[in-house]
Amino acid sequence: MSSAYVLINCDLGAEEKVITELKSVGRVKEMHGVFGAYDIIAKVEAPSSEMVRDIITSRIRSIDRIRSTLTLMGIEGQE
Repeated sequence: MSSAYVLINCDLGAEEKVITELKSVGRVKEMHGVFGAYDIIAKVEAPSSEMVRDIITSRIRSIDRIRSTLTLMGIEGQE
């Protein structure tokens, strides 16, 4: 199983809307609003790293009002 943490910046006041949309994205296992340089952190899990990348690029980054993302890919075997 491959995993990644996606740090998300969104438009001011759009956090709840983005979190609601993230809940409908398959393979997003957790999401939390956070304080600091980013607004939301989301954990993505899938059978392969290619599938994780596809979910992030085609599903998460296409959510309206997301301004930027930073992805931290997990190292398999170091869970």
